[in-house]
Amino acid sequence: MTETFRERLGETAGARRMPEIVDKEFLDGLLPPEASHQGVAALVRPLAPHAVEDLLHAAGEQPAACLVVLDEITDPRNVGAILRSAVAFGAAGAIVTRHNAATETGALAKAASGALDRLPIAEAPNLRRCLDRLKEASFWCLGLDHPAPRAIGEETPPARTAWVLGAEGRGIRQLTARSCDIVVEIPISADVESLNVSNAAAIALHEWARHHRWR
Repeated sequence: MTETFRERLGETAGARRMPEIVDKEFLDGLLPPEASHQGVAALVRPLAPHAVEDLLHAAGEQPAACLVVLDEITDPRNVGAILRSAVAFGAAGAIVTRHNAATETGALAKAASGALDRLPIAEAPNLRRCLDRLKEASFWCLGLDHPAPRAIGEETPPARTAWVLGAEGRGIRQLTARSCDIVVEIPISADVESLNVSNAAAIALHEWARHHRWR
């Protein structure tokens, strides 16, 4: 920790181990880029990810539940913003791919604004099988892409919905799209090619919440 942080912390008597006092530049070099250390850092083991079954158990037999499924989204700021929206609109959890996915860096945590502590996140080793499992648990898997056969809002999203989102540019992968129950789009002006995936996620989550959470 820095001396400034120690002064804010106050009395440390009784601590099992006195933290090492270093300068801010040392911490900046020790931690990943954009990590918000605020003058203190600790070496800890990473949290073990949840299993998809954990999320399904938590959702149980709830008549209305929402999940977000991220298909190889690697930008930590986008993932963090999606998690923040998921908490804001009452999602039960998020599912990410085991490979080609953003890790829990400082940039992701900063964009999530506390959502990492509130939203269960599960890893899917095989996304197609994961979607099949969600369907078995009575979730409708709605892919979000552009262009798509239908527009979001044409029909009320099912009470148990899993929104499936892909990386910017490529969108959801073809195999993922074929595993969805339906793929929908957000109508946008022809002046832009696509929406940022985190913006699209917020719109989709709000569409579910206004029908099933706030009534």
